[in-house]
Amino acid sequence: MRSATLPLLLLVTACASAPEPPRQSSGVPLPPQPDFAPPAPQLADFVLVDKSDRALWLYAKGRAFRRYDGLQFGDAPTGHKRFQGDERTPEGRYTIDYRNPRSSYHLSLHISYPNASDRAYAAQYGRSPGGAIFIHGQPNGLASGHRMAGDWTDGCIAVSNAEIEELWSLIPDGTPIEIRQ
Repeated sequence: MRSATLPLLLLVTACASAPEPPRQSSGVPLPPQPDFAPPAPQLADFVLVDKSDRALWLYAKGRAFRRYDGLQFGDAPTGHKRFQGDERTPEGRYTIDYRNPRSSYHLSLHISYPNASDRAYAAQYGRSPGGAIFIHGQPNGLASGHRMAGDWTDGCIAVSNAEIEELWSLIPDGTPIEIRQ
């Protein structure tokens, strides 16, 4: 009999000392909260753009963790950007070096084009290499959820507004980016 009394006594004691669950203003208990914080979103440490696949991958510690398809480029998407106005998207290794929340497009992440090699190539032809290359959303003022048709940028990489919002939160300034054909 004594062995049955001890577990019952422990159960009554545990219940009596358990804290009262928090309640909503209506008196209904709130669901239990986890004892841990949810994991922080994974941040990219490398971005890869494949122009021929029209895909962008985010990497962290050598592993791809996100893929975005259906990228839109300049009106002449094939080949490396050489000069201002050629409407090509650059190819090579660059850096996401700053962001523009007041862009003419829904958010934008700046790509560090042109590099020294790009400037030297254009200079030997007496031309400007161009610049202001970004990953950005759709034009401001376009109806929510809509996308421009086809390739329409002047050399930038366009994604949907929802995608640029996610990229904005996952790509820190200083992240390397490789763009390849």
